[in-house]
Amino acid sequence: MSNDKPAILFVGHGSRDNDAVTEFQQLKGHFQEKYPDRLVSYGFLEFARPIIIDGVQELKERGAKNIIAIPGMLMAAMHAKNDIPSELNNIQVSEDVNITYGSELGVASNMIQAARCRIEEAEAQFGNSYNPKADRRDTLLIVVGRGASDPDANANICKITRFLEEGMGFGWAHTCYSGVTTPLVPEALEMVKKLGFKRMIVFPYFLFTGRLVKKIYENTDTFAQANPDIEVVKASYLNDHPLVVQSFMDKLKETEEGSPNMNCQLCQYRVQIVGNEHKVGLPQESHHHHVQGIGTDHDHSHDHHHHSHQHYSHSHVSESEKK
Repeated sequence: MSNDKPAILFVGHGSRDNDAVTEFQQLKGHFQEKYPDRLVSYGFLEFARPIIIDGVQELKERGAKNIIAIPGMLMAAMHAKNDIPSELNNIQVSEDVNITYGSELGVASNMIQAARCRIEEAEAQFGNSYNPKADRRDTLLIVVGRGASDPDANANICKITRFLEEGMGFGWAHTCYSGVTTPLVPEALEMVKKLGFKRMIVFPYFLFTGRLVKKIYENTDTFAQANPDIEVVKASYLNDHPLVVQSFMDKLKETEEGSPNMNCQLCQYRVQIVGNEHKVGLPQESHHHHVQGIGTDHDHSHDHHHHSHQHYSHSHVSESEKK
């Protein structure tokens, strides 16, 4: 491997769910295969190990001086805008390495195509009598986002729902969320039931599994059992669909070319968003030190020690990192 090209660090949110951690690790494998001449590692913001500084230190020990950090995030909310860049800024000072921060996957053609593929796979569960071209207009699509305190990120899930509804020809589509904001999955299912559709597809717009995805499926099963007259199928989350991997490759290319921009036009930290006016100008810093590396559900042997490193004020974060 060559140390001339920047190393690649995937930064994930982290989960208590071991399956989620295992699936995120697949990204490293895919990129090591795609870029055999690069150093590749990963780190998590919270719960799971390795934490972000562990991943950076691994790359540094293997000879990396320049690192491109790609957030394993679908949308830019607090984690991508605040927590991760703050962590990386502190780490690059304490570890004396140069870290260039990329941007989230966002609303992109390949991501919407990957979502379409997952929905088409789910449609097969309706059986041979189901004809997508004829029957989608009598089918309701529910897209479930993670939910965030950032209305810009939440609105992007609505945008993706609209692309899928209009592009695939569903009779109706609805957006809901697994937490933080509303409507939540159970209330959304009860709400759309009143529309009278006899077929529903529930699609979690998530990268990987975890507690939230499993809860979405559990809520869907509960609804289906209570409403046997409605045919409800569960679509797979995105996972490592080839078009998702390609989207990460696109983000790497954008970052190397110097254009990893997040949407600042509707960023609640820069402009006044209805109901979030108090967030304009807030310091953009991480709030996850207390849960870094504390372990997953099945990790009973971990201790609660994690790396501690000096905190720096947000003034050290460059404008490109704050976007």
